[in-house]
Amino acid sequence: MRRETSYTVINRGSMEFPEDFNQLELLNTHGHLIPHGASSLWTEDEVGGDEVEEEEGEHTEEWYLQWEEKLKDSPEELILWAAENNRLSTVHRLLASDPALTRCCDEDGYTPLHRAAYSGHVGVASALLAAGSQVNARTIDGWTPLHSACRWGRVTVATLLLQHGAELNAQTNGGLTPLHLAASYTGPSPTDSAHTLELLLSQRHLKAGLRSSSGETATEVARRSGPHYFLFEMVEDCGSVLPIS
Repeated sequence: MRRETSYTVINRGSMEFPEDFNQLELLNTHGHLIPHGASSLWTEDEVGGDEVEEEEGEHTEEWYLQWEEKLKDSPEELILWAAENNRLSTVHRLLASDPALTRCCDEDGYTPLHRAAYSGHVGVASALLAAGSQVNARTIDGWTPLHSACRWGRVTVATLLLQHGAELNAQTNGGLTPLHLAASYTGPSPTDSAHTLELLLSQRHLKAGLRSSSGETATEVARRSGPHYFLFEMVEDCGSVLPIS
């Protein structure tokens, strides 16, 4: 039985990487350790082993209430957990008490908005943005919430973030843009992956030619590892027939 945790799994703050370090290679080899909703290293005994899950990643209401009770005296941990687990009423209650909680983060720099973004919880993300969450907040690796949404194919959240001023061409410490991450996504939902790419590629101010620290453009990433390279070809074909003003 897997447990969702109030902490992200990877902490790389003390690690050093060369300038040409390829973050996409890390995603391919260790992507299962990057937070994206139902992933953790918690054991059954840490909350009690009596809960029954209908399916992996689904929990009973009692399970959620137990976690809220456990974290009630730590509002920062609670809002991070609530944002990741789509507990909208809890998020509203915490923000009503202290709007500054939008700015809290875990040890890797993930804010509640990052967690809502990578988990695909658009209602929670909307509530956080309305309360003043920084749409372009950065983790220690330089990821914005838009990076997180695009990495996991969360197209609805990505749309919301762009509507609130998310930096379309923001680059991580490794030079990855949201487009790089969307292009490399090979998760269980290829439809969401395609829709995320379509969203980004349709943006007027997209800089598709930006290169990562390893020297790759998003187009090259898609050609090498993504299932939707044809979407880049369509954009290139359209661009080639448009008159230059």
